[in-house]
Amino acid sequence: MTTPDSDGLLAEQLLRLTRRVHRIQKRHLEQRDLGITPAQSRLLRTLAHWGSPPRMADLAERLEVVPRAVTTLVDGLEAGGKVRRVPDAANRRVIRIELTDDGRAALRELRAARRSAAEEILAPLTQEQRESLGGLLDTLIDGTPVRSC
Repeated sequence: MTTPDSDGLLAEQLLRLTRRVHRIQKRHLEQRDLGITPAQSRLLRTLAHWGSPPRMADLAERLEVVPRAVTTLVDGLEAGGKVRRVPDAANRRVIRIELTDDGRAALRELRAARRSAAEEILAPLTQEQRESLGGLLDTLIDGTPVRSC
């Protein structure tokens, strides 16, 4: 059984870890000199999971941001040649966003940067500890309590 104080300590540890993860990932991104912000990186990753180019509103909904924020992100990525706006074949008033070849190359670099950041963060843990952490994180992400027999 946990006490309110121990729950507060756990919450603070999670927040500190989250900030550390963001700092390390940002550093790894900057070292690769991609000229992509963490928010743009998230948009590219989200875009890569779509089967066909999504609308800006679809991206905003998936990213849980206002459409104006997506416009700003797309503007920057388009200026850098990572994405392009294309008209919808069925409705010319609708604009869709698609990855360019440069965008796909940037995604490969982003994945490599995230992997190297994860390796740095997880370096102090043994394989067994990593597996335990993975299980605990899955439980927290799913929000389903682990039942013991």
